[in-house]
Amino acid sequence: MVVRKIEPQDLGSYLKSLRLARNLTLRDVEKKAGISISFLSQMESGKVKKPSPVTLYKLAQEFCVLYEDLMERAGHPVSINTKTKPVEQEISSRFGTLTEDEEESLAEYLSFLRSRSAKSRGKK
Repeated sequence: MVVRKIEPQDLGSYLKSLRLARNLTLRDVEKKAGISISFLSQMESGKVKKPSPVTLYKLAQEFCVLYEDLMERAGHPVSINTKTKPVEQEISSRFGTLTEDEEESLAEYLSFLRSRSAKSRGKK
């Protein structure tokens, strides 16, 4: 079994970036995932570093990310064989491997596009 270690972004920062990229508030995530605002805030701030697998599963479902990614960021060992997903393969085939900065920039740009789209829907 091969284990890959994720270092570039800690779990809390990653969760916050996922939430913000989707223009969600802590309350939105609380309602959808059933995790209290205070616990979500503690995870995002880094006070809770290793939430339960059940919590990570709920967040993976809510943010449409791999459960294994969240498990690994929380410090749980995960086999690299379980970490392939079609969208990553598609991106890699089109653009090559992205750096962490490029991934973050893409997430920020997607957030911008979504907010602009939401604003334009509100004006109609």
